[in-house]
Amino acid sequence: MDYGSFALLALTTVALIGFFQKFLSAWWRRQLPFPPGPSPYPIIGNYHDIPTKLPWLAYTKWGIQYGSDIIHASALGQHIVVVNSVRTAVEIFEKRAHLYSGRPILAMVELMGWDFSFVMLPGGDKWRDDRKMFHQQFRQDVSRNYHPIQMKKVHLLLQELLSSPQEFREHLKTLAAAIIMAAVYGYEVQPTNDHFVGLAEDAMKRVSDSVFPGAMAVNTFPILRYLPSWMPGADFKRFAAECRQLIKEMREAPFNFVKQNIRDGTDSTSVVARLLENNRYDEDAIKDVAGTAYAGGADTTVSSLASFFLAMALYPDVQKKAQTEIDTVIGTDRLPEFEDRPSLPFIEAVYRELMRWKPVLPLGVAHASTADDVYDGYFIPKGTVVIPNIWAMTRDESIYSEPERFNPDRFFTADGKLNDDDTVLAFGFSISYFNSITSNSWSQISDSAGAYVLVVTMQTRRSG
Repeated sequence: MDYGSFALLALTTVALIGFFQKFLSAWWRRQLPFPPGPSPYPIIGNYHDIPTKLPWLAYTKWGIQYGSDIIHASALGQHIVVVNSVRTAVEIFEKRAHLYSGRPILAMVELMGWDFSFVMLPGGDKWRDDRKMFHQQFRQDVSRNYHPIQMKKVHLLLQELLSSPQEFREHLKTLAAAIIMAAVYGYEVQPTNDHFVGLAEDAMKRVSDSVFPGAMAVNTFPILRYLPSWMPGADFKRFAAECRQLIKEMREAPFNFVKQNIRDGTDSTSVVARLLENNRYDEDAIKDVAGTAYAGGADTTVSSLASFFLAMALYPDVQKKAQTEIDTVIGTDRLPEFEDRPSLPFIEAVYRELMRWKPVLPLGVAHASTADDVYDGYFIPKGTVVIPNIWAMTRDESIYSEPERFNPDRFFTADGKLNDDDTVLAFGFSISYFNSITSNSWSQISDSAGAYVLVVTMQTRRSG
């Protein structure tokens, strides 16, 4: 046998061995069980088991019921895995990010008009470019430029709370929207019944309302999107059409407000104005990034601030301890500044506990596996929708004793120093609605505003 024939035979043998190894590996993986979960029915799987209301509570109960921190269900052929522990979440979403960096393609998202937002996109050039633009405008060092806006709006909140405390939730909505609208669009919201505030609130409500059987079906079988809206079972199309019009107005109206102000020579400082005048970005991309911040930031900020008021009402001993720290560190002659935050460790612990006790987003953004995988002896097929259950992670009794109790002291070491457990803040937000880029940028703005409201509100209540 000459050298050429021998080399060809060797290469063929190696190729065949590689092929059979890959085949056997794939075959072996498919023989492994799925993670534990409710027993599926033929064809429809767990279609009727998938919760549409408070799903994080149901998924947490499933984890306890099946004795696993990773659970599995299927609906009409779509595999779903829910991650209920920090340990598993770190392994899957961080250490194996290359396998779980995808996003499920949801037809309902496009039908509703939410496909403009990079946080809803599966990847690609638009996702990368919009994400980069967002980071440039809202990263941590840039966010300091928005501190004066935040302080001004918080002072207005305090005045409103003093004049009409019974309307505190409406005041919180106004505060959250006011900070975002001023920074992003240079728009000053009205104290009540503001049109733009209402748009964002309605748009986010439609997101929570979009989890119903028809919507689930079209996500699994995208061809259903072509059904006439008058057909029985096509109520998702009517719902989506109404939502799409709302989303369009939410995205375009404040953007057009900025363009008019630029023409009038009255705005050069807002995020949108700077981006437009820079001439580096496409107008639609600017509109999309601004709309993402507008829609998401206000909703999450209101939730965290409302939870703070609840915690202070239910746990007056915590409020008293926090107030003592404020009086000791800051005194009574001035309101706190952002620079005071490192000097207020108990306030920081209150904030961490607030995010643990009532996580802003109990379920994180759904990911999609981009290849077959095996985790802890369980098979996770390619294309599986993988959902982080932040609520379950914050209820892990092996980490947080008495998880339903609001207890900031859990974040201190035995010698009275803050511990390094910022998992709920750092990891919890990074796998939730705004993903990792947003957790280091826009959420930094809302987090700081939340902590600031926390301290100034308690100081005002003391002196009032």
